[in-house]
Amino acid sequence: MREGQQKIAVYPGSFDPITNGHIDVIVRALHIFDSLIIGVTKNPEKKPTFPIDKRLKMIKESTKHLPNVTVETFDGLLVEFARKKKAQAVIRGMRALSDFDYEFQMALTNRKLDPEFETIFLMTDANYSYLSSSLVNQIASLGGDVKGLVPKAVEKYLKRTRKK
Repeated sequence: MREGQQKIAVYPGSFDPITNGHIDVIVRALHIFDSLIIGVTKNPEKKPTFPIDKRLKMIKESTKHLPNVTVETFDGLLVEFARKKKAQAVIRGMRALSDFDYEFQMALTNRKLDPEFETIFLMTDANYSYLSSSLVNQIASLGGDVKGLVPKAVEKYLKRTRKK
């Protein structure tokens, strides 16, 4: 990277919905990088709770207080998206050791596709180590309180979804 060049990272995921654990990783990434692109992708292995346009809206509302964060969708290979955005690295959040095998395999595969591809693993705060989007969705669907697990904007969407 040339001196004076902006340090850009991509934080990819389905974010269905974004949680406070995700926000924690975003804030930590902003301490390392000048700007962060949240890349929202469709995961063909999952049936989303929220359509992609709602996820984008929730993420934008939840990160509007954070400088230098943009939110975009992407299809296809992560390495291609990162290259197109001139990102120097990809951020991956880690909750527990159980995440490591999958994330490590993905990082090595991406590096095989692009030898200059860097993955940076950031551990989420211990307060969120158990938290996942699917757990939040399950709690909300059963009428549980998700306060403190997700940003306030997401709480509102989950309450609206639950009332339907």
